[in-house]
Amino acid sequence: MNLDEVQVRPVARSEEPVYRQLMADHHYLGFLPKIGHTLWYVATYQDQWVALLNFSVAAWKCAVRDQWIGWDYHRQYDYDRLKLIANNSRFLILPHWHRPNLGSKILSLCQKRLSEDWQKHFGHRLLLLETFVDPQRFHGTVYLAANWSYLGLTRGYRRTRQGYSSTVHSPKKVLVKALQSNARLLLACPVLPLPYRQGVPKMMLSAQQMRSLPDFFVDIADPRRAQGRRHSLPTVLAIACGAILCGMRGYKAIADWAQSLGPKARERLRCRRVNGRYLVPSESIIRDVMIRVAPTDLDRSLQRWNQAYGQQDSTVAIDGKTMCNALDINGHQTHVMSVVGHHTKTCYTQKKLALFP
Repeated sequence: MNLDEVQVRPVARSEEPVYRQLMADHHYLGFLPKIGHTLWYVATYQDQWVALLNFSVAAWKCAVRDQWIGWDYHRQYDYDRLKLIANNSRFLILPHWHRPNLGSKILSLCQKRLSEDWQKHFGHRLLLLETFVDPQRFHGTVYLAANWSYLGLTRGYRRTRQGYSSTVHSPKKVLVKALQSNARLLLACPVLPLPYRQGVPKMMLSAQQMRSLPDFFVDIADPRRAQGRRHSLPTVLAIACGAILCGMRGYKAIADWAQSLGPKARERLRCRRVNGRYLVPSESIIRDVMIRVAPTDLDRSLQRWNQAYGQQDSTVAIDGKTMCNALDINGHQTHVMSVVGHHTKTCYTQKKLALFP
């Protein structure tokens, strides 16, 4: 088999039923549907399918990956940095096509084109690839041969509808591949450069911030009738404001954010517990409350919360410019440097220099 004749391309829409069937029949984890940003690839040799690959959204949390990048608890959420990582969630070499070096060759071909394909389909490039390998089945040799880096093991918890499993299952090997030399530096930098920045700055609420939010709305009068109230007003307002602080816009986005909360987050926001499960308000309830509540009362409560929790910057940005028409007595241009808080936008200090010739 001449590996130079192997090609990799996205799966055409008309080919998707065949792709789904082959993945369901031959991959030990079965077929994985498209969820969010996902691209399917097929590797061919002389027009014959030899392998299938699935690249999808990155894992929401992965301790060894986040530590390797240098992310703290909120950094990955600023400007949707997680979107700059894709997960190789499926890699299947079809039966009768297992050949030496074929797997690493296919991965190499994918790595060369994946970022541009992602730009074409989803509007932004990728910086990093990740994958999880079950050590009870595989050693990850094909990834190591393609110059992927082994970071360590996951903690072994599985994602469930209620959050994460309470028991540890088989930990997975975590491997990553940078798609450009400075990928790690860009992902960890305080402020992303514009080509990679998506949307506006967001934040991730800490556990203490979640617990504190409802307390700031207890003094607001509930505009709803007492009959049929399923969720307390402080909880509904805390969820709505928490979602907006985390970058959500619109009632549907707020409701989706609420539904994505795990059991611990729902408990911190004081959601109602029924039959052992914490329930979150629906989109219609959130909309009804936000329309009826007095704007001045809501603004006053948010201002108090911001004074208590929103006035700290974990990172600062340093910027400056040369004032072309401001010359000192020696004819030197004046240069002004400013230090601005990344989250509060507070200007901590300015320095005026006149040393530029």
